[in-house]
Amino acid sequence: LFFGFPYVAFLWLTGLRKAPKLSFDNVKTLSSQAFFLAATHVAGVISFGAGAISFTHILKATEPVWSALILGLGFKEFLPLPVYLSLVPIMAGVGLASLKELSFTWLSFTAGTISAVTSATKAILSKKVLDGKPMGENLTPANMFAVLTILGFLMILPASLLIEGPSAVSAAYKASIAAGHTNAELARLLGASGFLYYLYNEVAFLALSEVAPVTHAVANTVKRVVIIIASVLVFRNPVS
Repeated sequence: LFFGFPYVAFLWLTGLRKAPKLSFDNVKTLSSQAFFLAATHVAGVISFGAGAISFTHILKATEPVWSALILGLGFKEFLPLPVYLSLVPIMAGVGLASLKELSFTWLSFTAGTISAVTSATKAILSKKVLDGKPMGENLTPANMFAVLTILGFLMILPASLLIEGPSAVSAAYKASIAAGHTNAELARLLGASGFLYYLYNEVAFLALSEVAPVTHAVANTVKRVVIIIASVLVFRNPVS
């Protein structure tokens, strides 16, 4: 989440993008979305670490189902029957893929499911802000994601330092070097990963501003398929 800082700071300081101007109440309103954004990221990373990348994205493909459930149960917003019926193949496909997963772990399953639920919640709450009364100044979808990223980073920073302090970071660094990675390679991989993750989510917020949360989640499953195929080809994850 940190890599959003230098990117948006450059855009705001150079005037390439107008910086948002928010009150303290505006920031408080956005804090819940920021929490779910951070939770989505943390749970996803835990799931990636405990299982195959392909399996995590299979679980995250359930996001449209969770979006429909949260809208109905939490906000009393019910969708037409054909929409619910269109979710059946998604549930069936995820169930079949999970049953056939060769690298199944309960930690990966639980964390991946939590990531899907929090992602759906984040999208719904963010959509309500985007469609509601204008908040502050210059709070475009791109700027809104920037603010959520900064708040989310600040939220998880204390927990990160508490759970994975300097000793854990040092151990991970030494293990990576022992595995043959150079300092330059580590910096390049971490930087590229953080920057691309930010850009993807920024584009996703632009899309969310134009469509409903469930539609957005269904469209997002296309990305899951691409990533699953790529992970199998690159990392040679065994699949049935």
